[in-house]
Amino acid sequence: MAATPAPPAAPPKPTWDPGQPEGPFPWLRPTIRIRLTLLYGGMFLIAGILLLSIIYLLAAQALRQGNALPFTIVGGGPIQVTSSCPGVSGTGQMPDQFNAAINTCILEQRRHALDDLLSRSLMALMGLSIIAFAFGYAMAGRVLSPLGKITRTARRVVGSDLTRRIELDGPDDELKELADTFDEMLDRLERAFTAQQRFVANASHELRTPLAINRTLLEVHLSDPGAPVELQQLGKTLLATNERSEQLVEGLLLLARSDNQIIERKPVDLAEVASRALDQARGEAQAKGVEIRGERALAVVQGNGVLLERIALNLVQNAVRYNVPEGGWVEVTTEAVHGQAVLLVSNTGPVVPAYEVDNLFEPFRRLRTERTGSDKGVGLGLSIARSVARAHGGRIQAVPREGGGLVMRVTLPL
Repeated sequence: MAATPAPPAAPPKPTWDPGQPEGPFPWLRPTIRIRLTLLYGGMFLIAGILLLSIIYLLAAQALRQGNALPFTIVGGGPIQVTSSCPGVSGTGQMPDQFNAAINTCILEQRRHALDDLLSRSLMALMGLSIIAFAFGYAMAGRVLSPLGKITRTARRVVGSDLTRRIELDGPDDELKELADTFDEMLDRLERAFTAQQRFVANASHELRTPLAINRTLLEVHLSDPGAPVELQQLGKTLLATNERSEQLVEGLLLLARSDNQIIERKPVDLAEVASRALDQARGEAQAKGVEIRGERALAVVQGNGVLLERIALNLVQNAVRYNVPEGGWVEVTTEAVHGQAVLLVSNTGPVVPAYEVDNLFEPFRRLRTERTGSDKGVGLGLSIARSVARAHGGRIQAVPREGGGLVMRVTLPL
């Protein structure tokens, strides 16, 4: 039997952040503005060199055509001349000697004139080239300013703010056409996302009522002491299934809400949020023999305390549930560094391949499984955490620990 070919490896994901300059010298990055400046300046420099060459050749040709002396001394007595040219000054020169000396002097003066013309022209060309490059840089920036506005709007849209529009003013050129097309695309995206969120929210609300009724009926039947054992066991199973469905609905509703930007923001201390999340997960951690540790420093951010607590709770619960059977630990720390508040959740656990880390943030995805029945959750915890972090203008990253487990890092702007 022929071996099944291995699937092609996925291309590496880009690591460059468009919001941050790349490299130690960001102004050396080959941007379009720099390339246009080099193009404008290079064209001017080439044109200047060609013009200088033509002028030099024409001047040299004009001087060569005038090589013949306009006068010649043919006779007379000794000639007395005063001149700066060597061989011309003096007395008692014969006409032939004087004519030769004058011819040599004129040729030397013409050569010096051409050299002086060339040197002065090169200096002028260098000065004008510097001015041309500076002028080209300024003009390129002015021409590309609409692209900068488009880029800034796109960055805001990346932060899940689909209400932004470019609304570019100016002549009806290619850049305005691009901006209008981008605005139309944003309109369609906003309508699609709004409809999706409205559908999820409405569906979640509609599902709450029948699930609550089912839970009430099951609890009433389970409270009957005369019910058969088989019926009580079935009722407990159905109650657990109903509870799982309620968690799924609540998770979908929270996921739909957290995809939006947080409008009303209040000061929230991440240390306090993490402590409340630990208090809720401490009983489960003790039951599994998982040690909870870590120091939490003050880190105040502007946001929604309930949603931020959901981030911490989801991360801590995942760290507790997906841990080693014995001797496991979960470390939760908070700090404020470099203008950002950081929530760090580390834990022991099974080895997680690096190529599967990104899949953990997808809804209903777990390590090496998808949409499988499990008592560890409904598969929305990390998806909700990522959505809430994005809604607060932050991000969440997961890195596999050496020896097993994960390190979850949530960064939020202060």
